[in-house]
Amino acid sequence: MTILGKRDHGGDIDRAAREFGGAAWIDLSTGINRRPYPVPGFSSHSLTALPMRTDEAGLIKAASRFFGAPTDQILPVAGASAAIQLLPHVLRGKTATCLGPTYNEHAASLRAAGWQVEERQDAGLLAGDLAVVVNPNNPDGRNLSPQQITEIAARVGHLVVDESFADARPDLSVAARRPENVTVLRSFGKFWGLAGLRLGFVIGAPELLARLAERAGPWSVSGPAIEIGTLALADQNWREATVTWLAEASLHLDRIVAAAGWQFVGGTHLFRLYETPDAEAARDRLARAAIWSRIFPWHPRWIRLGIPADRQEFDRIEAALTAPG
Repeated sequence: MTILGKRDHGGDIDRAAREFGGAAWIDLSTGINRRPYPVPGFSSHSLTALPMRTDEAGLIKAASRFFGAPTDQILPVAGASAAIQLLPHVLRGKTATCLGPTYNEHAASLRAAGWQVEERQDAGLLAGDLAVVVNPNNPDGRNLSPQQITEIAARVGHLVVDESFADARPDLSVAARRPENVTVLRSFGKFWGLAGLRLGFVIGAPELLARLAERAGPWSVSGPAIEIGTLALADQNWREATVTWLAEASLHLDRIVAAAGWQFVGGTHLFRLYETPDAEAARDRLARAAIWSRIFPWHPRWIRLGIPADRQEFDRIEAALTAPG
């Protein structure tokens, strides 16, 4: 099985609406939290003025407390996806391996920047100037312990660990105890449900972050993203309550789809992956009820669902799966 070069994505709810009609769509095609952080508003300064160094310093300080990494090893970026696009141009080397199957943008971005990329399905086979691991993995939730990450790092020139779905699993993160040749990517929009802010973080060696910052250019993170991110990262009560909700909600989703005959494959607190007899037919069945899901061109039986926001959304999924035809 290989997915290199294929750049399919979720979130294309407009396509779903064009193809299936309907209204009030539930978009479960992404791993974005559907119970977002309750933003209380933001200042007019964040919209009308360019971000100041002190603004960004406050965000970095909040991120440092949250991730447990030194401030000089944290760089805010316009989403983890921005880092995925930029890193291949500042990392040094020619050969890369990605632990797959996984999020397709890593391999695609590397290849677009001239890297020779191979997919390996065994972490023990990762090698080369660069290796990439998504932990926990998208789409199957496979995870590696910090010790396993350290072992991989010892075998390769540089290791990128994408922890975009690790906010609810801090035990898996190496952000606070990063081996020297490891760069960690963290998303903000997924767990906090604020993907439109386009905020993420790169945690790595200061000299690498300097090259990355130069490539990203000035003011790469918006004022509202800086202000809201600083506030949200410090809200420990919301984080703990959200982890509890997502853990319980994901298990409830598992029970609903099991009753429909789907088999659990894996997942995280933000999405679940199931095996069905025919993923496209399963997707279309849900779509006729205005529920959008994610299937994969490289696996005809896998379907991924994000975690619903409330009882009403759970009820709609259950009704769609039990309706005749």
